[in-house]
This record gives sequence, structure tokens and C-alpha cells, in this order.
Amino acid sequence: MSFLAIDIGNTRLKWALYASPQPGAVLLAHGAVFLENIDQLAESDWRGLPAPHSVLGCNVAGDAVRRRVEEQLELWDIEPRWVVSSAQAGGVTNGYDHPGRLGTDRFVALIGARAHVLARASAERPAQAALVVMIGTAVTVDALDATGRFLGGLIMPGHGIMLRALEGGTAGLRVPTGEVRDFPTNTSDALTSGGTYAITGAIERMHRHLRQREGAMPLTLMTGGAGWKVSPTLDIEHELVDSLIFDGMLALQSHRLAL
Repeated sequence: MSFLAIDIGNTRLKWALYASPQPGAVLLAHGAVFLENIDQLAESDWRGLPAPHSVLGCNVAGDAVRRRVEEQLELWDIEPRWVVSSAQAGGVTNGYDHPGRLGTDRFVALIGARAHVLARASAERPAQAALVVMIGTAVTVDALDATGRFLGGLIMPGHGIMLRALEGGTAGLRVPTGEVRDFPTNTSDALTSGGTYAITGAIERMHRHLRQREGAMPLTLMTGGAGWKVSPTLDIEHELVDSLIFDGMLALQSHRLAL
């Protein structure tokens, strides 16, 4: 009952093959390619892999990219399912004004976070709220209460977009990436520090909102390709979970099979 999970972001496609479609399943193989290299998957990364029994994908890159992935999946003659944000799924109640408009990556990451919360809960330690942070091309900071209800969240540009916006709107601003400093004394460090502190400041503000609402410290989970860059400067307790979206897809597939 092997299961292939596919996460198509704005820059890269990540995939993971699991021994079974359930949380905690054994990871058999995984990889990532830039979107421009999707058309080589069947002849490269996926060639030689055993045919999965089921495929679930999360896609924020548009229909054209999805169709290119489906063409590569013809290698196994298997039809994938694609996540669609809904009012409720995988233990999460979607509190967005229009549930279907919540980005599928955010929805699946929330489901993955809920699975982590429930795995740690016990009679002595009830389920807690969670703050779900994704650091990629864009940054999202989403709040999940202790019952599994999505309360809302933030969307902001990632560090690269911030720098490109400054370069495009400021004459002569073309500087290499700098370091994060408490008191930057050159333009490179000032730009890097400013972008990083903008992101961490938003995370810490949402953390404070959620802690005050729930009356308890939330579990903060961070994921995304650039999470490791932000993590060292975030002044709240948190965990880096690279597999959070895949964890969400495992939970979704497990819930579906249990129905």
C-alpha cells in the first residue's frame, strides 16, 4: 500500500514515497526538483521506483504545472488526487471566510500540525493550540486553536521578494546578501537583518495573539525551504519540521481510507 505525496510549491516540487498512507509511515524515498525540471521526473528521480498504490498532491503553482506532473505520473498509469481546501478535513476546521480560497499548502500544513498536536496529547496533557509557519517564496503564519479550528493567519513576502522589491524601487541598490546583525553597519547586513526581523517580528506577534487567546503556550512548528535561515533569530520556542506538508497529506489519506 505504498503512497506517493507530491508538494508543488512556487519554486520547487518535492515528493516523498511512503510504505503506507498513514502518519508515521516509513519513508522509502524522497527528492526535490525545480519546476523547470518537472518534465524529466519519469526518466530521472522516479525511474526505478516501485509503482505507488496511491498518489496525493498539493499544488499552488497552477493548472499548467499540475498537468505536467500528471504527464510524468503516466509512468505508473496511476491517477493522482489533488488536495482541495474545504470546510473541514483531517481533524482541522477551516475558519477562513471562504474555505475554498485558503491555499492548499497552508491547509495541508495545518492538518500536519494538528496530527503532531494529537500525537503528543494525553489524558494528562490535552491537545494544545499550534502556530504553523511556512518560510518559502512567501511566508505564512497561521493559528490553530486547541480544538483544531483554523483561526486565521498572515501572508507576507519572503526575504527574496523583499530584496527584489527594494532593488526595483531604490536607485543604485545592488548589494550582496549580508548577515543578520543586532546593529547593522553596512547596507548588505542592513537589508538581510531588516528582512529577517520583519519575518520574525510577524511570527512573534501572531504567537502572542494566539497565546493570549488560548491562555496557554502554543506549539510552534516551522517548515519551508528557508526555515533554517529564520530559525536562529526567532525568539520563541519552536521546532523545524521539514516534512510538515507531507505529514498533512499522510493524515488526509489515512482519514480518507478510514471513512
